[in-house]
Amino acid sequence: MKIAVITAFPPSKVTLNEYGYHLVKNFVQKKDVTEVVLLADRTAEPKELDFENSHKVKVNECWSFNSYSNLWSINNAIREENPDAVLINLQFMKFGDKKIPAALGLMMPMVLRMSGVPTVSLLHNILEQVDLESAGFTKNKLAQKMYNFIGTTLTRFILRSDVVAVTISKYVAVLENKYHCNNIKVIPHGTFDSIEEPSFDLVPGPKKVMAFGKFGTYKKVEILIEAVIRMRQKSSEPIEIVIAGTDSPNTPGYLASVQQKYQGVEGIHFTGYVDEKDVPKIFNDCTLVAFPYTSTTGSSGVLHQAGSYGKAVVMPDLGDLALLVEEEGYKGEFFNPESAESLAQAIEKIVNNDAYRKEIAIQNFKAASALSMDKITDMYKDTFDKIIQLKKSI
Repeated sequence: MKIAVITAFPPSKVTLNEYGYHLVKNFVQKKDVTEVVLLADRTAEPKELDFENSHKVKVNECWSFNSYSNLWSINNAIREENPDAVLINLQFMKFGDKKIPAALGLMMPMVLRMSGVPTVSLLHNILEQVDLESAGFTKNKLAQKMYNFIGTTLTRFILRSDVVAVTISKYVAVLENKYHCNNIKVIPHGTFDSIEEPSFDLVPGPKKVMAFGKFGTYKKVEILIEAVIRMRQKSSEPIEIVIAGTDSPNTPGYLASVQQKYQGVEGIHFTGYVDEKDVPKIFNDCTLVAFPYTSTTGSSGVLHQAGSYGKAVVMPDLGDLALLVEEEGYKGEFFNPESAESLAQAIEKIVNNDAYRKEIAIQNFKAASALSMDKITDMYKDTFDKIIQLKKSI
């Protein structure tokens, strides 16, 4: 099988680049996959093909973020490569944060379906489950109605794929009820790497609470800093904060403003963007992972990463995080997303009880191991096979 994967890919900083990396990395380990054509965004530096069997990857940089020509350039690349199947790694701002380029890119599934290419679109989030205000799109109610209208239209384009894969079962019911479609399939997000069981013991030195991601919209680190400040007032034990990641594209300058606001507070580390090769160390060095979210926009890649490295977590009891706990077996200490005191109490329950921390960490590792990316890519291959057989029978 020759598979084309349309995705951002490191060293690109475009959304879902890490997920695209691990999809391609695991596809090329399959014996019956002869070639993976990486239809990636253009970057100044070469793509990071630092994994086994990378010789099976053909890189075709055929699109750019916010380009108006992506629909045509990607379609032309598909015609040239003639793959057996195509996987599109999607979310609504995948091809741009400007309305027209973003919309044109999301028409790709419809165009490929019309040309007869077996196509699966992996949709990481659905607009029906996104709080547009807290996610940083707009506070204007009229604008929100317009976004929802446009989002509904674009979702119809995406649903023209042979199969639309979603990562949470609730999304299936939402899409089927609204759009009256029957081509939705749950394929879980999965854990990036199949790794050996980690040590669940604490690393030497101060305990560290880490938040990981792109911050400023519905991910706000002030509540985490305030929670740890409250904890320090009650205890002399040193607890450090690690803010690992960058600003959300919708809130440039956010982390710089946070650094300025808390410049007199010791023990806060801002790492900036974390390269893929540095991810294991930053997770292994922390005591627990915090999710200072006010909303959610899809299945959490950070929760799956935390599980794969055997980490306890504290998270708000809302939206898709709560669904992941229920559906995939993750465990954490919950807190009120609007209360620093509630977050402080959740962190204290874990850092002050090492047996409880280990219990959560072990459970999360088991949940992550059950759905490794190796197994997830098998699910995509099986889906491709069924689409191809169906097309042959028609």
